[in-house]
Amino acid sequence: MASPCSSSTTASARAPRVLFVTLGCAKNEVDTDRMRALLLADGFLEADGAEDADVAVINTCSFLASATEESVEATLELAEQVAGGVRACPIVMCGCVPSRYGDALASELPEVAAFVRAEDEDGITGVVREVLGMPASAGQAGTAGTLRTVDGASAFVKISEGCDRFCTFCAIPYIRGRYHSRTAEDVVAEVSALMEGGVREVVLIGQDTGVWGCDLGEGQTLASLLRRVAEAVRPYHGWVRVLYLQPEGMTDELVATIRDVPEVLPYIDIPIQHCSARVLKAMGRSGSPEELRELFARLRSEIPGMVLRTTGMAGFPGETDEEADELYDFIAEEEFDYCSVFAYSQEEGTAAARMADQVPEDVKLERTQHLVDLTEQLGFAATASHVGERVHVIVDGVEEGDDGPELIGHAWFQAPDSDGAVHIASGEAAVGDIVCVDLVDSFCYELVGELVREEA
Repeated sequence: MASPCSSSTTASARAPRVLFVTLGCAKNEVDTDRMRALLLADGFLEADGAEDADVAVINTCSFLASATEESVEATLELAEQVAGGVRACPIVMCGCVPSRYGDALASELPEVAAFVRAEDEDGITGVVREVLGMPASAGQAGTAGTLRTVDGASAFVKISEGCDRFCTFCAIPYIRGRYHSRTAEDVVAEVSALMEGGVREVVLIGQDTGVWGCDLGEGQTLASLLRRVAEAVRPYHGWVRVLYLQPEGMTDELVATIRDVPEVLPYIDIPIQHCSARVLKAMGRSGSPEELRELFARLRSEIPGMVLRTTGMAGFPGETDEEADELYDFIAEEEFDYCSVFAYSQEEGTAAARMADQVPEDVKLERTQHLVDLTEQLGFAATASHVGERVHVIVDGVEEGDDGPELIGHAWFQAPDSDGAVHIASGEAAVGDIVCVDLVDSFCYELVGELVREEA
């Protein structure tokens, strides 16, 4: 029996096959997609699994200690899969773990042939060629900024890299570097190419999307970028969604753009982390309960029907029982449509990791679960509130259900890969189609819909 990565043919007799493994957030998915496109443009093929791969590229996450551990474990598991083959199948580790730990990894992970920091990933073809013993590429194939390999209905588009906030709990600035925006021209070119390739929704992401353009000159704002992106998707009747907006980024210009530009969905994601003024200050963030209440009241007033997503953190160093209750009550009062909850993680190299009064692990987990119970109650109710509506749904795929094939898609108020889906029991449609659906039932964050043959 052939071992993983073994084959009766050699890599030199055919185009080498690359196995891609991605861990972490949507930003990592975009980075992997970029590396995939670069390698495919250079003549490589994508492997279906470890058994037919000549090289494996694993894109790692190191946002939290648990994510770093998962990345290392996944790398070691991958090494076991490819070990013992008839031909070598080297592993290239990319992304946040190499960016965070650098040269120390070589001695810790001898199973890995090469390490590529996040900022060096555009050089992936040269690294892969080197570990395979192949000559350097003769040209510059695959360097165009709009190369992507998305084959679904929605695509994440990074508009910036890095972060300048230096929140005391977060290692991202040390991993991804200082904030820098992609140019509007680059972003719009990528969006246009995605639309031409069949994508119908673009989701703009970055570490801090609200300050996009701050390093590009006067007049370059997220609102101006959204208007240009909206023009690019308009001929395709596409959608534009933006994630990861900090409270300070919600300018009057941005609010007006979300309200007035039809292609820009009235879906706003604002991670608050906490509401206590003291805790926020300790986090290196600004704000107070009063300021946050005023912000959300203004958004609801100026953008009727808007959907709100946020993120809360439990157990930050020094958080008292009263401050934990304050966050709970704030989330209950605001009735967010979607809310992610995380237990604080003591991250190496961050200011918060050195703070006194670290909250005991059992207390953190108890506070986290208390918030999760609340946010699920709110989220399930928000999802159920859409039953009875007629909405447009982007078809993401087809799955085999109990009663046969069903279409799986998402409505405007559901961010892809985050907020649940719409299940349509019968009907014919292709991935990327935008169909009209009557929502007839809900379960947890999922909705059941019936295809409308002819729109009323």
